Amino acid sequence: MTAKTELLLVTGMSGAGKTAATATLDDLGWFVVDNLPPSLLMDLVDTVTERADQRRLAVVVDVRGGVFFNELQGALAQLSSRGTRPHVLFLEASDEALVRRFESARRPHPLQAEGRVVEAIDRERGLLAELRAGADLVIDTSLLNVHELAARIRTAFGEDSSALRAIIVSFGYKYGLPVDADLVADMRFLPNPHWVPELRPQTGQQAAVRDYVLSQPGAAEFLGRYADLLGSVFDGYLREGKRFVTVGVGCTGGKHRSVAMSEALASRLRETGVETLVVHRDLGRE
Repeated sequence: MTAKTELLLVTGMSGAGKTAATATLDDLGWFVVDNLPPSLLMDLVDTVTERADQRRLAVVVDVRGGVFFNELQGALAQLSSRGTRPHVLFLEASDEALVRRFESARRPHPLQAEGRVVEAIDRERGLLAELRAGADLVIDTSLLNVHELAARIRTAFGEDSSALRAIIVSFGYKYGLPVDADLVADMRFLPNPHWVPELRPQTGQQAAVRDYVLSQPGAAEFLGRYADLLGSVFDGYLREGKRFVTVGVGCTGGKHRSVAMSEALASRLRETGVETLVVHRDLGRE
């Protein structure tokens, strides 16, 4: 495989959005192969590499492959022995979201057989645990619609580039940590605009709340130091071949402080050349 060829392994939980993700990759010009037996991965890579007009290959491998799925680690080791390390995109979702999607689609889980769908989901999580742990990018689609998922895919894989791409996710601690975050920052050390009557109905995207949050003691210092820290971490990620990072920024409800700081942090990162997408996970839930 030439140095210019990108290989992306797309995997994750059944029902977590792999079909929508690969449709976006296809729109972006990736050559997408779905449900490939891992034993054929090397042959496919060799075939695509010979095509001078095709340098971006995405392969979907998941538990639908049945017994063939067990061949995946061996195929990855074979690729590694030839100096090829695919990036791994893992699509995740909560048990509740997955059950709801299977019920809505009126189709069984690939591992369900005669059992319950929740049992199949639990078994699948076990089978995919090693892949998830080593994934370059994990996207939790539990609360995403297809358009929001497409936006994250475009941010991460929209261009053939070795630059690092970042997703900043604001969230509320009372709704739980984002399971796909690589790093998490806690904004609850700042005064809460919720207790200011005229600011309570507004959000961190509005100027009054933004100015209030960023003018508090310690806010500007945190923003500058955390942006610098992330710069050092990102440099290390790139040296280790990691091109995608998700940063969670939390406050109590995910409406004021985390939103304002996420927007400010994204602006700082963009100034340094880091392509950054901001997602406000819990905005509007209160």
